Amino acid sequence: MSERSIIDWPAWTSPAPGRYVLDWEQAQLDRIVSDIFGYHALQLGMPQLDALRENRMTGRALVLDAESGASAPYSPPLAASHGVSTLPAASAPEGRTTIWCDLLDLPFEAQSVDLLVLPHTLEFSRDPHRLLREAERVLVPEGQLIILGFNSLSLWGARQSLGKVANRPFVPAAHEMIAFTRIKDWIKLPGFDLERGRLGCYRPPLLTDKWLQRYRFMEPAGDRWWPIFGAAYMITAVKRVRGMRLIGPRKLKKPALAPGLAPVAAPHTRNEIDD
Repeated sequence: MSERSIIDWPAWTSPAPGRYVLDWEQAQLDRIVSDIFGYHALQLGMPQLDALRENRMTGRALVLDAESGASAPYSPPLAASHGVSTLPAASAPEGRTTIWCDLLDLPFEAQSVDLLVLPHTLEFSRDPHRLLREAERVLVPEGQLIILGFNSLSLWGARQSLGKVANRPFVPAAHEMIAFTRIKDWIKLPGFDLERGRLGCYRPPLLTDKWLQRYRFMEPAGDRWWPIFGAAYMITAVKRVRGMRLIGPRKLKKPALAPGLAPVAAPHTRNEIDD
């Protein structure tokens, strides 16, 4: 198990930088998940963000482990049979349950989930490639995967690198930030196709709300002039099954002859003898 970051999510999301990022991510998720339909949707990690609140699927759950950026009161129970524990709905957002398990070994059947949301989960995983393969396993064909993370190609990424040298990281991450361009390459390996990508949070990595508000003008400017350098990103990908084609109801061919009718007699050939 990887070492936990010296910054945990609950402590980081209360000050201005954390609220700024989470507000942007929540707005993006609310807009996207409301139009995704099916039966089962899962959010892996980060209970401080309600990724599925606008989704209307009946089976929604929050799945957590010790590496997913959670801390008290979201610490796992001491007694969990077979590595899986289901907590009452009161521990999760309304209408959902909380499941504690190893995110690299999800206790769900193959091709059983319609939507999977990974909010900064890859940044805390000890094996992000295996986590993506596990996501591909549990998703149904044409199921959707949503990934959120911090973009290392940004002012926030530069601040994080300098802060780690001084042992004072700026954002919570158990490992290094993952660049937006790198994630796009990673998702192709398990068999996902990129559907859409969105970057945001172009203001400098400042600590107070007063200074963050002074740089509001950078949001529309960043969207237009330097979109690749947003501090946070959201990627939506679709699981493709090669060689499979979805079709509608099978259409039967219309018979060439109506029932009960005999074919027309074949014409005489030159070798036949008339009576």
